[in-house]
Amino acid sequence: MAILVVGSVALDSVKTPCGEKDDCLGGSATFFSLSASYFSPVKVVAVVGEDFPKEYIDFLKKRKNIDLSGLEVKPGKTFRWKASYECDINNPQTLDTQLNVFGQFNPVIPEKYKKSEFLFLANIDPDLQANILNQIKRPKVIACDSMNYWIKTKRQSLESLLKKVDIFFVNDSEARMLSGTDNILKAAKYILKLGPKITIIKKGEHGVLFSSKDSSFIAPAYLLEEVVDPTGAGDTFAGGFMGFLSSQNKLNASTLRKAVVYGTIMASFNVQSFSIDKLAYLKKSDIQKRYKDFVNLTKF
Repeated sequence: MAILVVGSVALDSVKTPCGEKDDCLGGSATFFSLSASYFSPVKVVAVVGEDFPKEYIDFLKKRKNIDLSGLEVKPGKTFRWKASYECDINNPQTLDTQLNVFGQFNPVIPEKYKKSEFLFLANIDPDLQANILNQIKRPKVIACDSMNYWIKTKRQSLESLLKKVDIFFVNDSEARMLSGTDNILKAAKYILKLGPKITIIKKGEHGVLFSSKDSSFIAPAYLLEEVVDPTGAGDTFAGGFMGFLSSQNKLNASTLRKAVVYGTIMASFNVQSFSIDKLAYLKKSDIQKRYKDFVNLTKF
C-alpha cells in the first residue's frame, strides 16, 4: 500500500568528527521516502526553491517507488540547515537555519494522493498537519512526528492533532517535555492518553521504546563501530517502520514489533554516511542480512 509523506526537502551542511559536507540532500521527506521505498511505494508532498540542484530532483525521480508529483518548485531559495556534531554526535549544534520557501509552505495534496492508505506527517507546524488531514480521505494509518519547538509554541494545536493520530513518533527529550516527567515509560503512557494508539520514543544510540495501551516493546540500536552523520536518522527510522508496516497484510503485535526493528535497521544504514550516500544504494539483501544480524544480537 502506498504511503503519503508531507515534509521537507532541504539542503544540509553538516560537520561531524568524521568530516563535513555542504549543500547535501536532506529534509524529513527525503530521508523518510528513501527509507520507506525499499518496502512500499511513497508519494511525496514538499517544496523546494529554484536553486534546488536538478541532479537531486533527477535522482529522486529515478528512484523506484517514489512519486514526486507533489514536489513544488517555487521562486526563491530552498530550505537550508547547517549544523555541527563535533561536540556531541547525538545532539547537533544548529549553526544556521534558513527556512526560505519552506517558511511559506502550505501543503496542497494532489487529487491522486487523497486516497493514500498510509500517511506520515513529518515535522511541520501542527496546524498545517491538521490542514492536511482535512484534505484527504481518512487513511488506514496516520502517523506524525513533531519537535520541541511546536511543543513549546503550539502545544494546544499539537494536542488537538494527537487525538486524530494513530502513531506518534517523538524523541526522548521531546517526550519528557510534553509529559512533564523524566521517566520515559511514564512519558509514553501520558502521551497515549492524549490520543494516539501507539507512541514511539526514539532514544538515539540507546534504541527505541514502543508503547501502546496493551503492551510495551523496547529495541536497542544496531551496534556500529562508527557513526558518520546522524542527520535524518529519526525520519529514516520512521520510513523503515511505516514502509514495512504498509507492506504487510495484517497489522498486529508481531508486525508492529518487526516494523520497529526494520526502522532501527534502516536508521543504522543512514548514520554510516553523510546525507543519503549509503541509504540510497542499499540492496534488499543488505537489509535482510542486517535484520538477521540484529535478531542474533538480541535473542536469548
